[in-house]
Formats: sequence, structure tokens, C-alpha cells
Amino acid sequence: MKPFTTIAVVVFTIVAVLHLLRIFMGWEVVVGGTVIPMWASYLGLIIAGGLAFLLWRECRQVKT
Repeated sequence: MKPFTTIAVVVFTIVAVLHLLRIFMGWEVVVGGTVIPMWASYLGLIIAGGLAFLLWRECRQVKT
């Protein structure tokens, strides 16, 4: 895997894990006095986890 791809996979995985922790632990996130709804973490988990998986899978494919 190229270094940039490895870094991108790690960053997306960390973001996905943090969203997962927020979902299970029930952490409340407040930005500028506005409470961020929990559904945003479900969406973030799907997007970040999906991007990490797709990047990882793309790099693991054998070039023919």
C-alpha cells in the first residue's frame, strides 16, 4: 500500500471508530451551542467506514 493510502485508511477508520463509540456510549456533541443529533454519527459511521473499507479493498486487489 502506498503511504498516502495507508494514512487515509487509518484516518477513516479512526473517524468510524469514534462515531461507533459515540453511538454506544451515548456521548453528546455540542458545536457552537447546537446539539448534534445522534443520526449524524450513524451517517458518519457508514460514510467513514465505507470509505476506509473501499480504499483498503482497492489497494489489496491484485493488479493483472
